[in-house]
Amino acid sequence: MLGSSAHSTVDARPEIASSWMRSQLCGVDGDTAPKLDRIDVASDGCLRRAAAPVLDRVCREFEGAPLVFVLADHDARILDIRHASPAVRDAVDWMGIEPGIRLAEDEVGTNAVGTVLEARQPLLVHGPEHFMSAFHEFSCFGQPIIHPITRRLEGVLDVGGGAREDHRYFAPIAQRLVGEIENRLALSTPATQRNLLATFHSAARRTKRPVMVLGDGMVLATPEALDLLDPADHAAVRASADTARTTAVTNRLTLESGREMEITCTPVEGGNGVLVDFATARTNPKPQLRTPVEEWPLLVVGETGTGRTTEAVRVAGPGGVIVDATDVVHTGEQAWAVGLDRLLEQDRAVVIIENVHFLTDSMATLVARLIRGTRRHVVLTSTSAEDDAGIHPALVGLCAARRELAPLRRRRHEIPGLARQMLSEEAATSDLRLTSATLQVLAAHSWPGNLTELRRVIHALARTRSAGDIVPTDLPAPYREVGTPLSPIRHAEREVIVAAIEAAGGNKLKAAQSLGVSRSTLYNRLRVLKIA
Repeated sequence: MLGSSAHSTVDARPEIASSWMRSQLCGVDGDTAPKLDRIDVASDGCLRRAAAPVLDRVCREFEGAPLVFVLADHDARILDIRHASPAVRDAVDWMGIEPGIRLAEDEVGTNAVGTVLEARQPLLVHGPEHFMSAFHEFSCFGQPIIHPITRRLEGVLDVGGGAREDHRYFAPIAQRLVGEIENRLALSTPATQRNLLATFHSAARRTKRPVMVLGDGMVLATPEALDLLDPADHAAVRASADTARTTAVTNRLTLESGREMEITCTPVEGGNGVLVDFATARTNPKPQLRTPVEEWPLLVVGETGTGRTTEAVRVAGPGGVIVDATDVVHTGEQAWAVGLDRLLEQDRAVVIIENVHFLTDSMATLVARLIRGTRRHVVLTSTSAEDDAGIHPALVGLCAARRELAPLRRRRHEIPGLARQMLSEEAATSDLRLTSATLQVLAAHSWPGNLTELRRVIHALARTRSAGDIVPTDLPAPYREVGTPLSPIRHAEREVIVAAIEAAGGNKLKAAQSLGVSRSTLYNRLRVLKIA
């Protein structure tokens, strides 16, 4: 026996018996009055807007009939309720059924809203087939509402009446009304979503490879793409798609399964979204211990924290010697220059001269002369490649080769993998795991401190947690939340403005002049794009 029902699962229809079992497992008590908690629901949602004219008309059409029409969303929350007669209205009001009430199976048991959403199938629930005795006086037919463009389950339309009424006509009424609602949903769908859907279907037909389309509030994927990706991979894919702002971009990703993939992200014209095409990555040649350099000296440039030292050491190979230009402050220019001169006179491994942007003009000229006079290979490291004004011309002109390290904000697709790698290095055990939601939050940050800042955050997590999943609330407070993702065009606009301000030394008036806009326009864009 289940709940208050006098039926056994043997007596009930299979779909009703399954629903009773789920209701019982959720702890629903069929003999008590339903606890109906109400919340305010939006009056301007797309489903409610599409259904309102249909419900207005059907109430006029069946005026005086003992019918009630209930519109619920995909979470079983009632959005609208219409009565064709005062008697039905009084009965429904007496039970406390009103907009904002949730009729999910885990709250009120078997019913023609929650059970329809659970089964994703039309269903008649007749009188005592309701799990809770409070609903036994009603018979209801629920018809799922499927968005014709996105194919998402948007909600349910429930047509009901007294249990003694002839419920055979409930189904055709509900099916006709839902057809009209779905047509209105299709007509009201923004052109951007239609473009995204058309692009997705075209790509899925054109290739057998896994494909996805990512848009504002919309994700479409072929079964092959869903099978390919683990939950943790989605953060890297989203971050990679974020790099495709105005032109197609191809990035290489190592998935959780260990598979190496090349994903091509292409902006969808008129769709405010990105098409993601997956292909198996071509096999790389066997990695070399030392990155080859055709010409010397080599200049390695990048923002603070991008790994200039790591790259320089990798290029130099075993035995490389590091000399830091910041030590001039402590040793004095003469002593520092003498020490560098002695190193360069020796015929040994590569010499790495770090942070040459801190040298004075006279010292930079001296270092350039010393480098020209040595046969020893030299690597120089300096500040961002976007601001050559910080690198002395004498040294820039001297270098025969140059490597630029992109800041982390320009390779967001690598952040999930980097974060997982850093956690494995920092954690004392292997029982810690970054959830997909946490990786998406990390990938969405700009990371002005680049790899150094990311490692500091991961180090803090490893110190505070010893096992289990790391969720976004475990992150340090400034890193827990990110704003709504910007569209590719807005991303490009933000980058241009940030670069202009940096080039103007932080002077926003000069930045506005260089961009050809007024200062008030610039400040407005700073506010909209959330640029500090």
